[in-house]
Formats: sequence, C-alpha cells, structure tokens
Amino acid sequence: MFVCELQFECYDNTTFTAVEKSINGLMEALRFNGQVLGREFPLAIDGGTFSLRCVCPEKDSLHPKNHSDFVRFSMAKLSEAGLLAPKLRVLGQDLNSEETCTEDAPSWQILYTTYVHTCSPLRSGDSFMPIPLYRNPPTLNGDHKSIIKWQTEWQACDELQMAGGCKAEHAALRELNSVDSDIYRRGWDLRGRIEYITKVPTYYYLYQVGGESLKQEQQRKCPKCGGEWLLDEPLHDMFHFKCDSCRLLSNISWDHLK
Repeated sequence: MFVCELQFECYDNTTFTAVEKSINGLMEALRFNGQVLGREFPLAIDGGTFSLRCVCPEKDSLHPKNHSDFVRFSMAKLSEAGLLAPKLRVLGQDLNSEETCTEDAPSWQILYTTYVHTCSPLRSGDSFMPIPLYRNPPTLNGDHKSIIKWQTEWQACDELQMAGGCKAEHAALRELNSVDSDIYRRGWDLRGRIEYITKVPTYYYLYQVGGESLKQEQQRKCPKCGGEWLLDEPLHDMFHFKCDSCRLLSNISWDHLK
C-alpha cells in the first residue's frame, strides 16, 4: 500500500466551511469506493492550499479509471467551493501496511477483517492478500459503501470482545461467531453479492474463540448445514474449517492452540 498526498488549491474566494465540506465529501466517496483506506484524513492549510495524506491500496488507486459515480460527482462539487481538482503526489510505500493482491483473478476469495486491519476486507483465497474493492463492479448503489459499513461494524464488535471487561463483550462476540447474528446476515448477503458480480467463489469467515477443549473444537460441524468441515491442514495457518457448499471458513479456538 502507498502513502499519497492530495493538494487542493483555491482559485476563488471561499470559506473554511465550504472547503471542509467539499474535501471531506470527496474523501468519503473515495473511502466508500475502496480507493483510500482508514477513516481519518487530517486536513492542513498553507496559504491558499489545503493538503492531506492518505493510504491507498496501489499507486494508481486514485486514477480516474477507478472512480465511482459518487467520486466523480464529489470531484465536480469541488468547484462550488472554489477549489481546483486535487494534485496527487505518491510519497512512497507504507511499511506498516500489507501488500495488495497482485493476482488478476484469484480462484477463490474471502470476506475477512479484524479490528486492527484498515485494508480491504476482500482477500484472495490463494495468497490471502487484500483485493482493492474498486477492481470489482459496484457492490450496491454505485459503489462499495455497503462492504465498508459492514467492515466497520465487524471491527467495532471485534474490538469490544478483544478488550473484554464489560457486558457488551458477549453480545459483540455473538455477532462475530453466530450464523443467527445481524452482522453475519449482512455479511453473508454481501458475500453472495460479491460472488455474483465477480463470478469468483467467495467465502465468509466465522470467528471462533472459547470452547471447552481442542478435541471438542475439532469435532465441530458446519453451523449452517451440520456437515463435516475440518481440514487436514489449516489454510494460511489460520482457517481450520472450510465448508464449500455453505461458503464458510472458521478457525479452531485460539484458546486451545499453542
């Protein structure tokens, strides 16, 4: 992934409010299309120029060929705030981020995230590297906002259950490991939508923690169909269960793995 700088120059009289609204609207559109990662974009002013830095999946993530209709609309709105189209400068590779998937067409893919990841929640099943969302046709309503919103909700629950120490921990965990939860149902529907538009088998990751013993964990059945799904060897050293008919992945509880 790459750190980029965007510079917005004023060409007419304007206000801070108009500039802030216009630039933040553009960044939101770019985020919901998967072209920038994360949620915070500090905006600095230097004379008549406003600048911000962001992390992008690829060097050319912000190329117009990757724009959604919402991004193009937000670009056009910049002029109403007296701003020119942004100048882009790629500062270099982000050493704290994962590398982006370089495969043209993975044989299968995974909808997976955690609260520490800012990258795309869609990953190659072959390499486990994140796939930029803008590479795919819009998921729903012209962009990938539905996936980003699901990711935000999943991460919020993950952070709660990892922190522990409050009653909300158990409710948050249920959202992540139950096929009856709201987050699962939304993610499952998105998984199906992604598979439909990409024509690539797409799996959903079902988080697992707790359990009484390693033996009991290994005897778990697929929670959707009740079938056998334990693998001989874990995929990517992480997924111990895989159900091809239900498109589900899961792990043996980390509490019982050394």
